[in-house]
Amino acid sequence: MGASREVIRSAYLRACRQELDALKPGNVHVFADGHRMSADHFLDSAEVSSTPLTNPNLTLGRRILEAVRATKQAVRMNTNLGIILLCAPLIRAAQMNATELRGELDTVLGSMTMDDAAAVFEAIVMASPGGLGSSDAHDVRNAPTVPLLEAMREASGRDMIARQYVTGYQDIFEAGLAAHSHSIAQGERGTWPVVFTYMAFLTAFPDSHVARKFGREIAAAVQDEAQAVRASLDATASEQDRLALLTKFDRSLKMRGINPGTSADLTVACLLVHIVRSELA
Repeated sequence: MGASREVIRSAYLRACRQELDALKPGNVHVFADGHRMSADHFLDSAEVSSTPLTNPNLTLGRRILEAVRATKQAVRMNTNLGIILLCAPLIRAAQMNATELRGELDTVLGSMTMDDAAAVFEAIVMASPGGLGSSDAHDVRNAPTVPLLEAMREASGRDMIARQYVTGYQDIFEAGLAAHSHSIAQGERGTWPVVFTYMAFLTAFPDSHVARKFGREIAAAVQDEAQAVRASLDATASEQDRLALLTKFDRSLKMRGINPGTSADLTVACLLVHIVRSELA
């Protein structure tokens, strides 16, 4: 059964809020601002983007474009392009049938059109994400020549968000949800399952946003740093000591201008899937 517009809108807003409530090193959260952005910017972005993202009268591409447009009008910056790109197909799938989310998601991704590609290309250019360069194939500044899924396939080797489109969100349904479930099974409560989900993404691959802005070598170095921090977290029982460890890493990344935004975006999508599966299905 499909989730109603208001129910899925509430789930999306909660996923965005839960991600902000967790201390995610290098990203904006309620513990610390960063990169000239605050948690309020992201909360406002979630609120205004939720309306077009859940509008059943809009195609997938138009949902993405109108969500980006609403965000730019509200906060005058790109706070949530990755979140929008990841959550739009999930929201549409949940509205079709929340109990068969992964199967419906495959249907949504497989039915994307040239019009969807044109709208998404426009949305990406409008958001102007950090490190957006040119591409020899399917450059978003040009009119698309292939459907959206094919354009995402070309980018999937260098962009983890594009990779989700062509793998049916494999990293979210498997690695991300596994990390979230494992932390709960280990007795983690509060924001800690979200922290460990984020750290699972940050340690599993060089963050795409960091790689675009600073290059693959720096992104790989951040991944190595995150793996060391994750090992220390696993060996630390005190919440105060854990927060001190994360805060130190958070400050170090922000001092260098490093924002692992893709890992945060994937975390929001993972939380949305968890909410839909556990409460709406």
